[in-house]
Amino acid sequence: QVQLVESGGGLVQAGGSLRLSCAASGIIFRLAIMGWYRQAPGAQRELVATISGGGGVVKYADSVKGRFTISRDSAKNTVSLQMGSLKPEDTAIYYCNAAYGSRDFWGQGTQVTVSS
Repeated sequence: QVQLVESGGGLVQAGGSLRLSCAASGIIFRLAIMGWYRQAPGAQRELVATISGGGGVVKYADSVKGRFTISRDSAKNTVSLQMGSLKPEDTAIYYCNAAYGSRDFWGQGTQVTVSS
């Protein structure tokens, strides 16, 4: 059974930082492309960042480039998203994603709220 469990969300002031983590189980971690997506109220879910199985290829949405950093720890089966210079428009539910084989798996989401 695949499980993705996010942690680290919360309320932060604009300009602040937060670190999200996602613990994965039930998959061969090195074979999964891991990612973070977000969904703001009334909006569609959008890509934030992805990282390849070996960690060598990362991709970011233009809106977060230079502010967010995705990383993975294969020893702990975790993927993290370090978020800095946060803006009110970063407010959303953040979801961990594992692209594994032909399937996508999702965590339950964690709320990030940035106050102005």
